Amino acid sequence: MTQHDDGGRHEPCRHHTHQASPTTVVDPSAGGTELEYTCPMHPEVVQLGPGSCPICGMALEPKEITEEAPDDHELRDMTRRFAVSALLSLPLLILSMGHMFVPALEDAIPSRSRTWIEFALASPVVLWGAWPFFVRFAASIASRNLNMFTLIGLGVGISYLYSIVALLFPQVFPAQLRDADGAVGVYFEAAAVITTLVLLGQVLELRARSRTGAAVRALLGLAPKTARRLTEDGEEDVPLERVAAGDRLRIRPGETIPVDAVILDGESSLDESMLTGEPIPVDKRPDDEVIGGTLNVQGSLVVRAAKVGKDTLLARIVKQVAEAQRSRAPIQKLADRVSAVFVPAVVLVAVATAALWWAFGGDARVLAVTNAVAVLIIACPCALGLATPISITVAMGRGASAGILFKDAEAVETLRDVDTLVVDKTGTLTLGKPSLVGVWPASGVEEDDALRLAASLERGSEHPIGAAIVSGAVDRSLSLVDSEGFEAISGKGIRGRVEGRDVVVGTARLLHELGFTGVPDDETLDEGRRGGRTAMLVGIDGAYAATLAVADPIKDTTAEALAALREEGVRVVMLTGDSEATARAVAAKIGIDEVVAEVLPAEKADVVARLQREGRFVAMAGDGINDAPALATAHVGIAMGTGTDVAMHSAQVTLVKGDLQGIVRARTLSRATITNIRQNLFFAFVYNALGVPLAAGVLYPLAGVLLSPMVAALAMSLSSVSVIGNALRLRRVSM
Repeated sequence: MTQHDDGGRHEPCRHHTHQASPTTVVDPSAGGTELEYTCPMHPEVVQLGPGSCPICGMALEPKEITEEAPDDHELRDMTRRFAVSALLSLPLLILSMGHMFVPALEDAIPSRSRTWIEFALASPVVLWGAWPFFVRFAASIASRNLNMFTLIGLGVGISYLYSIVALLFPQVFPAQLRDADGAVGVYFEAAAVITTLVLLGQVLELRARSRTGAAVRALLGLAPKTARRLTEDGEEDVPLERVAAGDRLRIRPGETIPVDAVILDGESSLDESMLTGEPIPVDKRPDDEVIGGTLNVQGSLVVRAAKVGKDTLLARIVKQVAEAQRSRAPIQKLADRVSAVFVPAVVLVAVATAALWWAFGGDARVLAVTNAVAVLIIACPCALGLATPISITVAMGRGASAGILFKDAEAVETLRDVDTLVVDKTGTLTLGKPSLVGVWPASGVEEDDALRLAASLERGSEHPIGAAIVSGAVDRSLSLVDSEGFEAISGKGIRGRVEGRDVVVGTARLLHELGFTGVPDDETLDEGRRGGRTAMLVGIDGAYAATLAVADPIKDTTAEALAALREEGVRVVMLTGDSEATARAVAAKIGIDEVVAEVLPAEKADVVARLQREGRFVAMAGDGINDAPALATAHVGIAMGTGTDVAMHSAQVTLVKGDLQGIVRARTLSRATITNIRQNLFFAFVYNALGVPLAAGVLYPLAGVLLSPMVAALAMSLSSVSVIGNALRLRRVSM
């Protein structure tokens, strides 16, 4: 247990999910009580210590830790109910339906004994497993908002109650409904199976919901817990929430910038990929702005805090992601929409059936009750309950085998409707990793020799460009050696000795300052910078030796995937934080006409929202922290599996291989799945359309035929089997 004292080393804000149990903190002032601090407006923000909410700025309020987070508790509860219900429903299904496939089972257990066993197996499932659904059923009746739970409550409740009456009082049923042993057919298996299937759907939904908060938790984790503040008495580490605008802070190499600030002293290179998505660090010098959450790669800086708390750019990104996830209304399921009409229609038919049979008087009044109950039972949503979840489950499995991970059923359903794809550049269209793409040696200098010396020196650097140069030399099978006297010059480059020769790798400005001769002019350097490449100069023994070009290569499959999407009528827009020139150069190579460049994370979300206001159905594909707000805002967020956790938590679809061909395959699967679900719903409702009139007794006046419970059970099982068989066809969908 972590002790909390006035020194204040606080844990970062986080969401409570089933994936990570909350760590507790003891507040001495509260007499050892375990406390957590949460925002009254944003309960998903939880911090182990006082402070302010990074989303709205309100002071966090202390709360005693007494129980699990609600989402975590509900998921555990539903998972437990599903596990027990599934264990009981499987033998129940075999017991009640097995004889239809293996006739010898019919005589293995007497019908009366079999019914009692079915009752014993089904009762815990219905009375305990389905209890949350009965609560929602009652709420739907009270609010007059009929939905799937209304149908489930009616189906499960009536099936179970009817079966109990049939088990205990078979004599009250007409002779036509009793078999040779005087027993009446029961529907215990229908009630249990429906409950188990709906519980499975709830578990999957809760798991998806609990993961949505992980994006905000990951973003909150980007900010450091403390900052090193400069005072008249020296330096001190203080909790981040105690940093005020105007404070002077020291940022050492390898540390994360704590707040938005302005550089007062020092030069360095900053990794701003969380902001722009670009992997190549940006050089910073005095008077330049730095953003909280970015990484100081090299060099020591003294900065003045400009924006703190909820005013920082990182806090605004957190707020935007949280609001986008809360504002996204779940798509109304087709079954719910149909249920709003189907449920009252079935109830009206049942009431009409009872009224008509009661009007005949005499023995017909017994049939009035029996047939009315039969109508409600035959309308039991067994096949309907299977129609959507079985197809979604099979589709998710098929997608996973093809490297496509769907977070929830909504993503499977909506991806086919996308007519506009917004794509990030770095890591989505490109590899997201700098590579050496060209070497231009000076006159009289061997290309491989210049590269070998530069790469040998770069082995002592942690800069991504240096790593790209080293990798390029290794790919050419050049032998690298150790360097001596390595020195990193912040924001400019590096220098040292390799094999007794003075070697410098850096900017033209650095070579000029060190007095190197032959440094090329801007026109020559433009050759290395063309197409968005970064040019680094190599100097050897006081003279310019070569220009090395580093760039982020386009993925091999990008152009083909985008061409396939355009053929389907999808509009493609590149949205990037990179420079206009670089973005246009990449877009020209892969045939993208629409480019929006040099945008901040919040502006990316604004562009997506603007397209939505124009009536477009938008998917956003990205891989970085800077893409998170746009991914959460889009109708469908698509993350590259090779990207950041924040992006994957914000998105509904993850492409494991980071290949845009996955979007083409995912859309194919989405279309096939929705078609399959509609076919399943057709099977289910055709069964009901035919079964309800028979259960009402429409053939009795003409042929003296009433629907036998055994025939009804067989019809119900065949309906479910047809739905399952149809859904399994999705495993063979060609993508």
